Amino acid sequence: QLVESGGGSVQAGGSLTLSCSTSGLPFSTYCIAWFRQAPGKEREGVAAIDRRSGDGRVSDSVKGRFAISQDNAKNMVYLQMNILTPDDTAVYSCAAGRHVCYAGNVVRHYWYTSWGQGTQVTVS
Repeated sequence: QLVESGGGSVQAGGSLTLSCSTSGLPFSTYCIAWFRQAPGKEREGVAAIDRRSGDGRVSDSVKGRFAISQDNAKNMVYLQMNILTPDDTAVYSCAAGRHVCYAGNVVRHYWYTSWGQGTQVTVS
């Protein structure tokens, strides 16, 4: 039910926009988040949005560079990533959950129950 797209290779300083299709997902599952995991590192929550209000948060590690948004008419959630650095290289996955979308700027993986397959982002 969650399908990511938009990953790829980009040079440092560049931008990418990732898309997450939420088609078929019940609207009661109103939290959508983006996570990333680099080789040898723990999964990190980078952004989340409450689909009911459109209110989103980004983690402190990407604040000022990443933004999360949605288009409910298209059943899409986006992650706009700017000023990318090699440290942003990872597999990016979107996830869906209920009840808790974020706490401040923190997004925890255990709040989310449905996951996409992920899309690779490589910054060189």
